[in-house]
Amino acid sequence: MRIRRADPRDIPQIDVLLREVLDVHHAGRPDLFKPAAAKYTDDQLRTMIADDAMPIFVAVEPGAGSIADGDPGNADRLLGYAFCQFQRHVDDNILTDILTLYIDDLCVDESQRGRHVGTALYRHVLGFAKAAGCHNVTLNVWACNEAAMGFYERCGLKPQKIGMETVLR
Repeated sequence: MRIRRADPRDIPQIDVLLREVLDVHHAGRPDLFKPAAAKYTDDQLRTMIADDAMPIFVAVEPGAGSIADGDPGNADRLLGYAFCQFQRHVDDNILTDILTLYIDDLCVDESQRGRHVGTALYRHVLGFAKAAGCHNVTLNVWACNEAAMGFYERCGLKPQKIGMETVLR
């Protein structure tokens, strides 16, 4: 397994994993998440891949791709990804001006779970953030996604803030 920055040839395989994440969220909160929707268009993904402020890392098995992956030009099989964003609160009234790397989305292909792909991606993100001079790495996890919460806790993450709600209908 190798971890690298995503490139446009990865988009068809990223799309598959984005659907896996959506399915988990829709199953847990169908009142919030649409079924069979796309979080990003392929054009949005191309823009994000090119943006150094929004690095996307992919865990791949080099040379294991196939035409069935949707892109015969990419010989790497995508095992998982981590979508990240740099955040900074410059001149904020109450927040200090620190650099944060926010993990917007981390997914491992269902068929690859248990191979420590997620742990490798997370450690890669930590190393990247440290090298970039970040103060911290943050992420959000939906309470209905207990498997993800358990994974993040095993990685050593602790709650920073908790979002709460009352559903009115």
